[in-house]
Amino acid sequence: MNPKASLIIGILCIAFSPIFVRLAVAAPLTSGFYRIFIAWLCLLPYCIIKGQLKIGRRELMVALIGGVIFGADIAVWNLSLVKIPATVSTLIANLAPLWVGLISYLILKRKSGKMFWIGTWVAIFGMVILVGYQNILSLQFNIGIPLALLASFFYAIYIVITRGILQKISTLTFMFYNMLAGSVFLFGINLVQHNELVVFSTATWLCFLGMGLVCQLAGWLTINRSLRFLESTKVSIALLSQTVIAGFLAILFLRETLASREIFGSVIVLAGIAITFLKRKVTPSDAIALNQSGT
Repeated sequence: MNPKASLIIGILCIAFSPIFVRLAVAAPLTSGFYRIFIAWLCLLPYCIIKGQLKIGRRELMVALIGGVIFGADIAVWNLSLVKIPATVSTLIANLAPLWVGLISYLILKRKSGKMFWIGTWVAIFGMVILVGYQNILSLQFNIGIPLALLASFFYAIYIVITRGILQKISTLTFMFYNMLAGSVFLFGINLVQHNELVVFSTATWLCFLGMGLVCQLAGWLTINRSLRFLESTKVSIALLSQTVIAGFLAILFLRETLASREIFGSVIVLAGIAITFLKRKVTPSDAIALNQSGT
């Protein structure tokens, strides 16, 4: 498949995730479990038959730890989806690139660049408009907003931990162990919370299948494929479009409406995230300075 077509298909697939979660008559954590578990079940026979289970110890640990973090990301995001509009939740969850830049700067001591900081402040300004500064000052905002922020933070940790692992092992091998760990993690949480895991309506089971087959399996297989041929920066920017697509789907299937403040704030946040991916052009004087500094 053409890499660009693969990316478009992947974005369309993952954009349906908030719709399935809202339509399923089940606990959000249960939806998260079946999203990952069903996708893992589909990979199981293929990986066994094709011998895709061989993995080094270090890569295995990264895949398993990443799976637990990804499971936590899906869990808190699904919880936010039942508290705030799907469009707003999806938008906030896409703040992960900002967290990645901050983690790289504060912990890994990597310079993020001027465009990153400009984009970060633009995105923060958009978040203030989206939430409402009065609500921020009085700490009176829907619990779904901090849950979505936590989801974006978990996904940023996931990106930092698993960065570069796909260059060492196959995508299918990574996804197999990654989703195995995420499934076990979410299954344990559901047991602790005594959530129903078996008795559901046909419509809810279809939503579970949609999450697992469309959003998790087809969505991330096609996106990971595109990452092998396209620049990661361009893919990351393109993934922001899932917020817009999810918004249209929410209007169509969930009859959601957004206030003008939420729409305006969302556009500013998207612009801020996009700015963080821009790179300043290196001028001849910059190149000379870099050569003289030995970097």
